[in-house]
Amino acid sequence: MNEHSQSPIAVVIPCYRVSAQLLALINRIGPEVGWIIVVDDACPERSGDVVEKHCSDPRVTVLRHAKNRGVGGAVMTGYAMARNLPAKVVVKLDGDGQMDPASISRLAAPLLSGHADYAKGNRFYRLSDTAGMPPLRLVGNAGLSFLTKLSSGYWQLFDPTNGFTAIHRSLLAELDFDGIAPRYFFESDMLYHLNQLRAVIVEMPMPARYSGEPSSLRPLRIIGPFLRGNLRNLGRRVVYSYFVRSFSLASIELCLGCALVAFGLLFGFRHWWISATVGPPATAGTVMLAALPLILGVQLVLSWLSADIGAEPHRPVHPYLESEQSQGSPLENVSVESEANERFMRHR
Repeated sequence: MNEHSQSPIAVVIPCYRVSAQLLALINRIGPEVGWIIVVDDACPERSGDVVEKHCSDPRVTVLRHAKNRGVGGAVMTGYAMARNLPAKVVVKLDGDGQMDPASISRLAAPLLSGHADYAKGNRFYRLSDTAGMPPLRLVGNAGLSFLTKLSSGYWQLFDPTNGFTAIHRSLLAELDFDGIAPRYFFESDMLYHLNQLRAVIVEMPMPARYSGEPSSLRPLRIIGPFLRGNLRNLGRRVVYSYFVRSFSLASIELCLGCALVAFGLLFGFRHWWISATVGPPATAGTVMLAALPLILGVQLVLSWLSADIGAEPHRPVHPYLESEQSQGSPLENVSVESEANERFMRHR
């Protein structure tokens, strides 16, 4: 156990082609961090060997993958180790130097104070912070942000691909590690899984740093996987949140709204096609019969959307998870555990 073991923060650094920046990054991590977990994701530059050979920081532990698993897979390996540490918060810090270690305390502060379960950096919070960001990334992040809002249910978040994150350790025991996307969709997929836990997420403003570091992210290559992943998560979230875990007026609005929109579109297109090809012009009654369900359906879907935005989690769940996870013998604590479960489910 090192001299920093009483610190409440652990850091996970996934490594792939970042050996040139890695040692300087570790040296900039302050004493508020008690553990530094470096995950060599089958790095061709042998980042793990570089750290073990040239870094004498007692806080550092190097883990290795025999086969590349992607950034998400590397982070989950670090999370698996962090679950067994006494740290309260686990911060994910990319090894390319684009994230400032001096901001670790600020990122972890809402979790340590009990105000949130998860925190993310946001490079778009202040206009001045985006000055160094390439235009393609600005446009791409805007589109990805809207898709992620839909799929995750966190409508107030932006910058979904930002990898500077902090998670309360108690949530790691509840996450399905095998179900989280291992590669570039990891950050967005994590938000979906956190929504299923009803975790509270906050953002920390941070500047965008692009100083010529190599990036293996190819925007055109990830459009398809990101679109498929977000649409899949949207479907899963809607079914689970509105028809399995609960059923409310919003559920009825969504069903009825989608049905009316579909009827209006299909009925209207059918009669437009008939009028345009073989038949006389559609009557006013036919037009209204297509338009009214469409208008009403859109209003109902917008009403559901408003309810969905209002349903974003606002009460942190980690105090209840910590209470459950710290219970002793189940026979000795049945009443206490039942009460904790009841409180937790009520706030979900």
